[in-house]
Amino acid sequence: MDLRLTLLPLFLLLTGCVGIPTGIEPVRDFNINRYLGTWYEVARLDHSFERGLSKVTATYTLRKDGGISVLNLGYSSTDNRWRQAEGKAYFVGKSDTAYLKVSFFGPFYGSYIVFDLDNEYQHAMVSGPNKSYFWILSRTPEIDKATLQQLLDKAEQLGFDTDKLIYPLHNGQQSH
Repeated sequence: MDLRLTLLPLFLLLTGCVGIPTGIEPVRDFNINRYLGTWYEVARLDHSFERGLSKVTATYTLRKDGGISVLNLGYSSTDNRWRQAEGKAYFVGKSDTAYLKVSFFGPFYGSYIVFDLDNEYQHAMVSGPNKSYFWILSRTPEIDKATLQQLLDKAEQLGFDTDKLIYPLHNGQQSH
C-alpha cells in the first residue's frame, strides 16, 4: 500500500481544524502588535474546555520564533481555583490577515479567526474552524449594551447561534 495513502488520514486530522467557516472573512490590515495584551471574554459558545469558568481572559504575547504565546485564564467556582491553558499561535498566511492557527497540545491546531475588530482594537469577534466556536472579546471586563447588541446582531446574521451564548461574569458583574 502507498505510504502517502496511509498518512493521508493523519494529515487530514492534523490540518482539518484550521479551516474558515463559510461566510467568515478574517480582518485585513491586521496589526498583531495592537492586538497583543489581555482580552476579557464577554461571551462564548459552550465547550468542555471552558465549561463553568468565569473571569475568563486571554493574554497574547510575541514568541521568539515569530509566533504568539497564548495564556488563557478562568476561574472555576466549583473547584475554587484558577485554571489556565498555555498555547501558541501562528499566522496561517500573511501576518496582516487575522487568520491564525492555535495549539494548546502537541501538533494539533485549530483555527483562530478574528473576523470583526473595531479600529481602536477594543472589541473583537473570533471564530474557530466552524460556527460552533465563537467568542466576543473586549479590552475591558464589560462593554456597553449598544456595542454588545451590534456585535450580537452581526454574529447572528453570520450564522452563529447567539441564543446559546454564555456570558462569563467578571468581578462585580451582574448576570445577563
